[in-house]
Amino acid sequence: MSGRVQGVGFRPFVHRVATRLGIDGWVLNTGGHVELSVAGSPQALTALVDTLRNDAPPLAQVRRISVTALAGRPPPRGSGFAVRASTGARAPSVPREIPPDAATCEACLAELFDPADRRHRYPFVNCTDCGPRATVIEDLPYDRERTTMRRFALCAPCAAEYADPRDRRFHAEPVACPDCGPQLSWGGLTGEDALRAAVTAVSDGAIVALKGLGGYQLVCDATDAGAVSRLRERKRRPAKPFAVMARDLETIHRLARVTRTGRAALTSPARPVVLLEARRRTGVAPGVHPGTDRIGLFLPTTGLHHLLLHDLDGPLVVTSGNLSSEPIAIDDAAAKSMLAAVADGCLCHDRPIRARYDDSVVRPAGRTVLTVRRARGFAPAPLPLPTAARVPMVAAGAQLKHTFALAEGPRAFLGPHTGDLEDTRALDAFEASYADLVKLTGIEPRAVVHDLHPDYLSTQWARALPVSRRIAVQHHHAHVAGCAAEHGVRGPFIGVAYDGLGFGDDGTLWGGEILVADLARYRRVGRFATAPLPGGAAAVRRPARMALGYLYGAEPLGSPSPPAALSRPFTGRLDPRELRVVRTVIERGINCPRASSAGRLFDAAASMLGLGDEATYEGQAAVALEAAAGATRAEALSWRLVLVAGVWVYDPVPTLVALLEGAARGERVGRLAAAFQRTIAEVTGGLVERVVRAGGPRTVCVAGGCFQNVRLLAEVRAVLQSQGLRVLVAGAVPVNDGGISYGQAAVAAARMRGE
Repeated sequence: MSGRVQGVGFRPFVHRVATRLGIDGWVLNTGGHVELSVAGSPQALTALVDTLRNDAPPLAQVRRISVTALAGRPPPRGSGFAVRASTGARAPSVPREIPPDAATCEACLAELFDPADRRHRYPFVNCTDCGPRATVIEDLPYDRERTTMRRFALCAPCAAEYADPRDRRFHAEPVACPDCGPQLSWGGLTGEDALRAAVTAVSDGAIVALKGLGGYQLVCDATDAGAVSRLRERKRRPAKPFAVMARDLETIHRLARVTRTGRAALTSPARPVVLLEARRRTGVAPGVHPGTDRIGLFLPTTGLHHLLLHDLDGPLVVTSGNLSSEPIAIDDAAAKSMLAAVADGCLCHDRPIRARYDDSVVRPAGRTVLTVRRARGFAPAPLPLPTAARVPMVAAGAQLKHTFALAEGPRAFLGPHTGDLEDTRALDAFEASYADLVKLTGIEPRAVVHDLHPDYLSTQWARALPVSRRIAVQHHHAHVAGCAAEHGVRGPFIGVAYDGLGFGDDGTLWGGEILVADLARYRRVGRFATAPLPGGAAAVRRPARMALGYLYGAEPLGSPSPPAALSRPFTGRLDPRELRVVRTVIERGINCPRASSAGRLFDAAASMLGLGDEATYEGQAAVALEAAAGATRAEALSWRLVLVAGVWVYDPVPTLVALLEGAARGERVGRLAAAFQRTIAEVTGGLVERVVRAGGPRTVCVAGGCFQNVRLLAEVRAVLQSQGLRVLVAGAVPVNDGGISYGQAAVAAARMRGE
């Protein structure tokens, strides 16, 4: 039996079912799977298989049950049913599946706050239905001696629970109690004294480094503006929003508007950070989520978080334990060194973290839940591949919001979010995560898939990997293929890929693309017009430069440039020296790569509207543009499509002229921001309509970081559906570059199958 069947209480479940049905035999873990040898009446055996398939424990996912007649002697009648010791064999061509971490279950939570229970206020309470999994597993099969809990010898009461098939802690590998398990520490204090010291520190406005499940976190009082400001300064994170952990759903309802979809995401075993519409005047410090009306909220994930929230009785900022752009810390010594300049104290414990898993982030979009960051609680659970991978492979991913994927047969294992691959520390974290997942899944890649961009660290890593085959996949094809693969689409589809930047097959930078594709191939049938990026990467960090790129160097498609008088309210607030330099480098073509980028067009529009000339994190200007629009409804601005060399091209100059004209008339920024986004939706509809009219497919897959903007996604989806088209968007796969590796794997598998 294969699937997610280890570390989820599956063997005790099998024991209970078999015993109830009067079946004799045994069950054991083998490699990453579960094996049974059973004897009983035909009716009982049929009932056993049906129950295993349809009524498995909450965290289990049974993917395949193979039933064969016993070749040897069957278990003697009346011998009973036993749980046997695990073996390490791996079934051929079946990767082993690692269970993700799961938030504290209700039964453990009741014990945590029950004064009569021996685990009262024990931060590491867990059972087979919850607790650490992927972050503590060192090898499979999943038994205690192959986890970081092996150093904690069980006391007699815990050993009795662990050995009793009727107990919910039967073979719960991280099981522990105050007498035999991990302990908290704060300076020279331990246990409850350490927790009290940390609570006092946070109450007094301090920043605390907290050792979480998959890495260190930085914690402070979310209502203390001074503490939040100090955290921003020390962490070197001037504007990117912080996540907030709240004690319960009632608190979250006071802080944000929660839809049914949002509530389901908040309370799922993964306990991700959920981006919700913030309410006003909640007491949360303004510096928690500046520039956006969205707040990232999540519920406690561990017993330690529950205790902190209970004792402090207020929302907490809980953010990654790192400095800006660096991987989160997992090693105790490294964490104390890295975070010494950020935190005023460290609430640590002595259970090692085996693998780095940041908090997952999702965003509700109607009934869909968009994955923004796939990490703790979700990764490394596998995703299906419509076309099975003929040889084991690794997809190296992109550069920003990096993930990698291991694929073999019909599934791809999407690794946890690594961050941005911009330096050797991030690359080291990627390589460590890769080595760990290769060991656990048993997948030994013989092929590597990578992006076309030669300067990506992921591409350079892929080219150095000792494998027999390398496959390059275009960035935006990977985006839309990932969406198609999640939905099981093999045949032709129209792909709409809007993001910041990706390397095109013509050597230029793409980012606003309409493709006709299947999983193996694609052709470009539509795009946004190009504009220069003055200074290259500097234009990404400064949207004002991007706006100047469109004003002074937009692709000439026949539309007149805005007159100087119209653009003067925008250009007049900029440094005249910057204007001269930017205009000169554009005219001379010095370090001004051109890009057909939807994301950079959003940056330009935001800057023209005065919503942000600088960006301290990727997509900041676009976030401000979405926030400014709010729920405002507006008609589209002017737009124009031009046929260039057989490809439909959106000319944004009329749109930007209309934007500047509206600003000159004194129209509200919010209405203009809404009108701009409505324009992009109608432009998308116009581009897709022309492709369909020419015989293109009627299924549309939308992907790319721009579609984290749920307003844009909703309007694009509505426009396309009004044309009678089937519109798909990824849910489990990140819509941003975090989904690139899965798309790469899907493309490579389809190409190999075609060969």
